Amino acid sequence: MTTLFAASAFSQDSASQPTIWSTKPDVGGFEKIENDRLAAAQKAIDQVVAVKESRTIENTLAPYDEALHQLGSAQYFAALMQQVHPDATFRDHATEMVRKASALATELSLNHEVYNALSALEVANADAATRYYVQRQLLEFRLAGVDKDQATRDRLKKLQDQLTEEQSMFDRNISDGQKTVLVNSVSELDGLPQDYIDHHKPETDGKIRITTNYPDVLPALKFAKNDDLRRRLYQAFQTRAYPKNLEVLKQMMQTRYQIAQLLGYKSWADYNAADKMIVAGAKIGDFIQQVDAASKPIAKREFAMLLEQQRKLNPNATQVGDYSVQYLQEQVRRASYNFDSQTVRPYFPFNNVKKGILDTASNLFHLEFRQEPNVPSWDPAVETWGVYDHGKMIGRFYLDMHPRPGKYSHAEMAPVLDGIRGKQLPEAILVCNFPAPTADDPGLMEYGDVVTFFHEFGHLMHWILASQQWAGVSGITMESDFVEAPSQMLEEWMRSPQVLASFAHHYKTGEPIPAELVERMNRASAFGRGTWATQQVYYTAVSYDLYKASPQATDPDAIAQQDIRRYTLFTATPGTHMYTSFSHLAGYSSAYYTYLWDKVIAEDFFMQFDQENLLAGDTPMRYRRVVLEPGGTMSANDLVKNFLGRPQNMTAFEHWMGEEFSEQPGAKQTGQ
Repeated sequence: MTTLFAASAFSQDSASQPTIWSTKPDVGGFEKIENDRLAAAQKAIDQVVAVKESRTIENTLAPYDEALHQLGSAQYFAALMQQVHPDATFRDHATEMVRKASALATELSLNHEVYNALSALEVANADAATRYYVQRQLLEFRLAGVDKDQATRDRLKKLQDQLTEEQSMFDRNISDGQKTVLVNSVSELDGLPQDYIDHHKPETDGKIRITTNYPDVLPALKFAKNDDLRRRLYQAFQTRAYPKNLEVLKQMMQTRYQIAQLLGYKSWADYNAADKMIVAGAKIGDFIQQVDAASKPIAKREFAMLLEQQRKLNPNATQVGDYSVQYLQEQVRRASYNFDSQTVRPYFPFNNVKKGILDTASNLFHLEFRQEPNVPSWDPAVETWGVYDHGKMIGRFYLDMHPRPGKYSHAEMAPVLDGIRGKQLPEAILVCNFPAPTADDPGLMEYGDVVTFFHEFGHLMHWILASQQWAGVSGITMESDFVEAPSQMLEEWMRSPQVLASFAHHYKTGEPIPAELVERMNRASAFGRGTWATQQVYYTAVSYDLYKASPQATDPDAIAQQDIRRYTLFTATPGTHMYTSFSHLAGYSSAYYTYLWDKVIAEDFFMQFDQENLLAGDTPMRYRRVVLEPGGTMSANDLVKNFLGRPQNMTAFEHWMGEEFSEQPGAKQTGQ
């Protein structure tokens, strides 16, 4: 077996686990790593099936878990290389390995002998985590169709393999679908930060090129005074992968519908909800209506302010285009809240932000982070960090933080290795697209970029801290509609004057961000939350509506148009096809509601912390122990109840949405 992912026992007190790129694999080396992993998984599966005596934890669950461990490692690595490797040929090979690993995962999920073996396990005397693990795995087997006849299982395997290929294609089309908008003159960039303008010099033909990469498009949509430039950029951004992904999406919808039908469900949305916190597809529709009712009154107040701002540019305006929302929000924050978000950018140079977020997480979770020097990687910009708890290494993470051609274009935490106590340290990576600092450019970040960094680091901490005895319940393996709650909660640390003062220092003077500026920033950032919620409801509704019925009667463009009119207050830009670059339609499919669902939980969690000092008291460590560390050893519904003392409710979320219009903005009390 290759040493790259060696999983033999080692001392967790030292950094003896090889790093992900320690062998510097070429395509052949990468494929050997993958094939070795898949062979080890198959060997473990064969071991489960071969048992003749009575089924025990040792002879059945242990090799089954080893199969999941090896299979997971292969899937994580292949998916990561598909997203980050700078060479397109290498990415193509990685895509093929994603298919191969997914095919084995599908085969395992339909393996009747393995299902029977787990069903025969006597777990009455096992610990609670092991009992829950087996119960959960049996549910997933049944949802895969393992208890169907052989012909149905064969059909399901073919459909699952097909779906894997369609999902990969959908994602690749977005990554490869970058577009460029041509600008004729520097004057058209009026309103944008000077460092942005300096980065976008006219080329030999006199034209300036603005791409649909996040560091290009997001500042332009927010700051550019030129209405036509914003409209053209938004249109380009919302047509990435069009028309390619229209056909791929239709194929995915059809494949998923066929899977759901074979398994006895009316729709993919119903099937996909069966192993989630929400349990039933219809409850997604109920949740959409609940959040719509709570957010719409606040969004209407905000819309009136946006329209008033629009009328300063066009006195006869009666509507607001979706491409203008970010720009108008910025103008309202300047006019009504005396806050210009460009004034905080000098306090957010990338390296300061990175250090600040690591320091904040270190203080919050009582951990230490140590950078590992001179570690080989697929790109020189990638950093490697060890995670230590009381001097003992408990995990590792990688930072791949800046854009490059062909790289995944959004921001995410991706798993690298499961944490298996005494056997393997957990590893994960942040893949982001933030401005890269250079010798003469500090890489100033937008406010929203810093929030995103906090968000993704929340995922990272969850993965690293949730090591378990079993790979199958390690990390973020609880119901998937809980996964965004810890990350969304960590975003709130961005609003703490105490936290910001620790790292937000002016890149020229070194002075910390003034408390008065933080107060204005927080007041201004509270404006627009109702609008944000309605836009999230819109995305959630598109996700649900595409998958809640037969695809034969479903037109993605009609649904996107219908839902933007129904749930937002804005006018859609003609010629856009947002669903073709809405990457969550491949992964989350009908479950994009997760972001809003978990925002409700996150705000409920956040209110348990001391609002005057978020790092104070025993709540941070109780949160680490009760919510993060259990991983998937129990239902997320129980994680929530164990921390809150009750199920989640909408109270804290409604308070958060309406904070800008409350009598005492920013005032909160600790709730228990």
